[in-house]
Amino acid sequence: MGAEEALIDDDDLDEGEIVEWYAARPVTVSTAAASGAILGAFALGVVATVGVLILSGRLDD
Repeated sequence: MGAEEALIDDDDLDEGEIVEWYAARPVTVSTAAASGAILGAFALGVVATVGVLILSGRLDD
């Protein structure tokens, strides 16, 4: 495809296609999955915090 082929003719503008845009469906997540994700993120945060405290020597046994 050359540069001349890529140009749009003015005649083609009147014969455009109709494009229908559809709204995206909302994401649905079950209550159990949402609760599990929240609890998992909280647990990961706790583990990361304790790990940083242990590595920095601020957590005494």
